[in-house]
Amino acid sequence: MANHGVYVSEQATSVGTPNVAESGIPFFIGAAPVQAADSAAAAGVPVLATSFEEAKEKLGYSGAWNNYTLCEAMYSHFNLFGAQPVIFVNLLAPATMNEAVAAADKDVTNHKIALPIEAIDDANLVVKPAGGTGTAYVKDEDYSVFYEGEYCYIELLSDGDAYAATSLNVAYKKVTPASVDATAVAAGMEAIEQCMTTIGVVPDLICAPGFSDNTAVAAVMATKAAGINGMFKAKALIDISTAADGGADVYSEVVALKATNNFTDENQVLCWPLLKLGNNTFHMSTQLAGLMAQIDTENSGNPYESPSNKSFKCDSMVVAAGTEINLTLAQANILNAGGIVTALNFMGGMKCWGNYTACFPTNTDVKDYYIPVSRMFGWVGNTLIKTFWGKLDKPMNRRLVDTIMDTCNIWLNGLVGSGYLLGARAEFKDSENPLTNLMAGIIKVHIYMTPPSPAQEIDFVLEYDANYVTSALQG
Repeated sequence: MANHGVYVSEQATSVGTPNVAESGIPFFIGAAPVQAADSAAAAGVPVLATSFEEAKEKLGYSGAWNNYTLCEAMYSHFNLFGAQPVIFVNLLAPATMNEAVAAADKDVTNHKIALPIEAIDDANLVVKPAGGTGTAYVKDEDYSVFYEGEYCYIELLSDGDAYAATSLNVAYKKVTPASVDATAVAAGMEAIEQCMTTIGVVPDLICAPGFSDNTAVAAVMATKAAGINGMFKAKALIDISTAADGGADVYSEVVALKATNNFTDENQVLCWPLLKLGNNTFHMSTQLAGLMAQIDTENSGNPYESPSNKSFKCDSMVVAAGTEINLTLAQANILNAGGIVTALNFMGGMKCWGNYTACFPTNTDVKDYYIPVSRMFGWVGNTLIKTFWGKLDKPMNRRLVDTIMDTCNIWLNGLVGSGYLLGARAEFKDSENPLTNLMAGIIKVHIYMTPPSPAQEIDFVLEYDANYVTSALQG
């Protein structure tokens, strides 16, 4: 049957729009006071948060950062650097990581009993009259339970039988944050593989403050950074221990400790020492993640700029014992030359100082040892994977190849035009695509790219020119 009329159809655009990979998104793993959270996430499951309040709701919050390392990350990333989003993995499981607290009489103040934040509000929390005799009071009839600050409060209800009590007997279970140790963190790092399938985001910064100075944890972090889901690149931010026993509490010991711990992977960025702001002490890796995210955001999500010589949120550096560290420029440069990022209070406040990944100076490949260059290679690679995943298993013909090539080159040219790359191109080389590979459905596209190196040394030559004397005085 003939179609009488005017018709319009659409054809797919021959050039695709790149699915640009996220940049500056950290993956923090450790312990959080989930027993105090309003809507606690399951242990070992990635949680995405875009604000401090959201993270607090899903993970709880405590100022006891030594026990709850994820709280340090929450405070630093959201409150100090204003960066988001963040992926958290809490490994503290109240149902299994707990211990019983024997029943004891507790004083009632203003109709409330204050228990430590570690207390778990579950069936094991039993409130009885003082002395522990008699029938247990009923939750939500005689009392309620809520968390605030560093405490778990039992509040006596005005219409309940215990309202007038001045002392009550309380038994409960409390979480044991120490159960989340280096072994648990190393094993729990496997959760990073779930990020794409559970929350649709792949991190590019891996952090385990309080645990990354452990060699086993650092090794697992480097392995994951080399290929999340076997393909996506990231950087593992590692702290070097500042403990007097087994660590480095003076700058002259740091480079040797790096070698002893075999922290030499191109996917690791090493940090030393700790940072302090007021009464709060931070692992440098925590603040470095925030600084990188902040800089990437300022550059439209592009990781081409080094965090070095950018401001940390601190007023001093310390080691584990609390001793303050004040590095000279020469001392800081010794650490840099050993492939270690530190901080320097030299001009304009406390700045991050160092451009090298952990593989420097052993590895002399610029794409591996410069932090921003290496991150750019990872980011470009991650973007190519996300962009062309949808082309997998399409019929392999010339049109498919041309679409891939055109999309790559247009995007790369845009990066060059914006100054994020000095130059870049994609080529489909016959020598890299033999007939046997093409028959087997294998296409290889060669990407040439040059990210800018950080200008870490600027030299001026001063010379006295006598000709100016002649021109000024004898002309």
